[in-house]
Amino acid sequence: MDGPDFDLDFKPAHGEAVTVADGVQRITVNNPSPFTFHGTNSYIVGDKSVAVIDPGPEDEAHFQALMAALKGREVTHIAVSHTHRDHSPLARRLKTETGALVVAEGPHRAARLLHAGEINPFAESSDKDFSPDIALADGDRIEGDGWSLTTLLTPGHTANHAAFALGSPNETGIVFSADHVMAWATSIVAPPDGSMTDYMASLEKLLGRDDRLYLPGHGGPVNAPAAFLRGLRAHRRMRERAVLERVRAGDTFIPDMVKVIYATTDPRLHGAAALSVFAHLEDLLERGQVETDGAPSLTGAFRLAPGGAS
Repeated sequence: MDGPDFDLDFKPAHGEAVTVADGVQRITVNNPSPFTFHGTNSYIVGDKSVAVIDPGPEDEAHFQALMAALKGREVTHIAVSHTHRDHSPLARRLKTETGALVVAEGPHRAARLLHAGEINPFAESSDKDFSPDIALADGDRIEGDGWSLTTLLTPGHTANHAAFALGSPNETGIVFSADHVMAWATSIVAPPDGSMTDYMASLEKLLGRDDRLYLPGHGGPVNAPAAFLRGLRAHRRMRERAVLERVRAGDTFIPDMVKVIYATTDPRLHGAAALSVFAHLEDLLERGQVETDGAPSLTGAFRLAPGGAS
């Protein structure tokens, strides 16, 4: 298997509450971009007593759409998968309006400390003001009238990324996979906020489950999660091999690797591609397959480690 079969067939129905499963509605924010696809998905779980998953960015039209869909219903929880600005900021306003508890893994943090002189390229994308009322550990469960959500910590895209399983573990087979697994594209893993080592471990964690449907943070559902996860894993391993091949071929710097590995990718995404290559290189450094002088960096020079990769 070379990779997953991505599905770009998605009708966002911006501002409308669309039923996507029993007791689950989706409202998509009108914030399309190369990174958000057609926009960020917010989910409403339950009937009269509900939870909102990923309320989204500060967007007036989306807030009004959420409030219209929530009219006459009690919001008990606001669950946030991670603290990128397209997912979490509206939690504050929604909490003020509804009195619901905000739950998440925790405030925003990087996967590792910044190296001396390093700048976080995704710093402006992070919601540094977010703080949940309740910090969730792996396996923690929140409940409402006729529904429950079980926390599945899935670091990688961000250090505090969480997915949520609907019902008891494996009870419904539905997981809100946020930005960890999406049908339309691979997730961005960008150091220092993200970690490829953590991301791959989180893929393996989900592969150990037996779910039937993923409802992601962008785009449409993943209808065959196990096969898709295996495809994502194969894709990442293929990228890792490509990075090693470029280092073996004498490409020392990340931009040179990106030009070859991502030759057919939209140039607007080459910055993100460079961060993905960097994430793979950091993982390969940890495993002793490549080396660099000093702390690893986007502008650093990389080479094969003696005996690390034949």
